[in-house]
Amino acid sequence: MRVLGAFVAGLMAVGSLAAAPQGHAADLLSQVKSSGELVVGTEMQFAPFDFLEDGEHKGLNVEVFDEIGKELGVKITFVDLPWDSVLPGLEAGKFQVVAGPVTITKARMERYRFTSPIADASVALLKRAGDTSVAKPEDIAGKVVGAGKASSQLEQLKAYVATLPGKTEVREYVDNNQAYADLAAGRIVAVGNSLPNIAYVAQQRSETFEVVLPPFGKKVYFGYLGRKDADTAPLLDAIDAALAKMKADGRLAAIQKKWFGVEMDVPATVTDPNV
Repeated sequence: MRVLGAFVAGLMAVGSLAAAPQGHAADLLSQVKSSGELVVGTEMQFAPFDFLEDGEHKGLNVEVFDEIGKELGVKITFVDLPWDSVLPGLEAGKFQVVAGPVTITKARMERYRFTSPIADASVALLKRAGDTSVAKPEDIAGKVVGAGKASSQLEQLKAYVATLPGKTEVREYVDNNQAYADLAAGRIVAVGNSLPNIAYVAQQRSETFEVVLPPFGKKVYFGYLGRKDADTAPLLDAIDAALAKMKADGRLAAIQKKWFGVEMDVPATVTDPNV
């Protein structure tokens, strides 16, 4: 697997891809097979799915796409961008699929095609360890909280805050690491993010953070996505077939257990998201 962790290198890769003739001479799967490379857009500030450690790209997505690459017979190239640039980058043809992963929502399903779900994405709160003022989700009422900019988690947090009494401020962060830094510093009382993400953060930094249970968000799932068009459909069909094979033979469950600490029972498809 070739990983473009450096932003400049990533721009070189997406530039060459965007410049390549797309046309209708061949669908996207045929193009990927012909080039021997699947280019995947993501943000490497979303542990445990994608993150950088000593300059090396690590996480669940690295291992899942490594298996997908083996099934398709191609190498995987990751492009690292700020999250609010990832979906526009897909639409601009800078890469062929988005890792993310992305919360499967009604609005996004109208615009994009999702793969089979790969993890639970229900939203919960992360707080500072020992903060007794936030014992349950509704305790954030009247306080200051945060979430990642342009994320489904942010929208769900805003919707939840709107149901609480008083004025609760919701701050938006370019990436989750900035939100976690403000939480650790006491500038906000909680961060809203998917349960797998904050459980991983709390596990890695148990002296600093704790998860607030139960999750406040509705039951939702993470998936990968691509453009919703005829050219992209064969590629996403092939990725779905690879994921189905990984679920059947236990590879996906093993990767989940490694990064989440537990296996996650996810449906084969999501046709009517809760959000």
